[in-house]
Amino acid sequence: MVVKLYGAVRSSATRRAAVVLIEKKVPFEFIVIDTPNKEQKTPAYMNKQPFGQIPLLDDEGFLIYESRAIGRYIAEKYASRGPPLIPTDFKEKALFEQAASSEVANFEFHASQIWKEVIKKLRVELKPNQDVVNQLAADFSVKLDVYDSILAKQRYLAGDNITLVDFFPLPYGYSPNILGSDVIECNLIEKRPNVNRWFKEISSRRSWQAVKDGVKSFPQP
Repeated sequence: MVVKLYGAVRSSATRRAAVVLIEKKVPFEFIVIDTPNKEQKTPAYMNKQPFGQIPLLDDEGFLIYESRAIGRYIAEKYASRGPPLIPTDFKEKALFEQAASSEVANFEFHASQIWKEVIKKLRVELKPNQDVVNQLAADFSVKLDVYDSILAKQRYLAGDNITLVDFFPLPYGYSPNILGSDVIECNLIEKRPNVNRWFKEISSRRSWQAVKDGVKSFPQP
């Protein structure tokens, strides 16, 4: 039975889950949830995901939601496929968990605020507030400066080996409106050499290239 991934084609969280499945070469059927029409809030879906959110993974009846939890589950279940994405040494795993917690607070939070102010508004033909965008970019820049100093000393976010946490920032970091646009005048990632080096490497992987513009079933029938 093929794993089923429920989500939206260009959802950041859905792509975060999908990139790990592809990185681990786990075939999955992608089931599109009609989020504009609130399919995720229907009783049938909320019976599986009580918060009515995406994505949701169904592995032969085992249901798990939250994109990072899905990533951890897949990385550990298929640890022997591809690179090991969760360390087993207790010190290395502690550094991995440190980086994972930091990513939520220091990358995801700030990058997602920019996404909401810029991309989400532009999608519904609203004009972003430039003053708000400038402040959000300034706040994010402080965090990216710290990341740049960390990545000056190591290749990846949790050390010198790639881990699951390196894939978590991809959806928001890849957004053109976060990387640079008419709304955000400077490229927040490219102007920081170590962050730029790391992000280029991660975003060029075949797994991310397969989902960066939208999720599809893998492999294709």
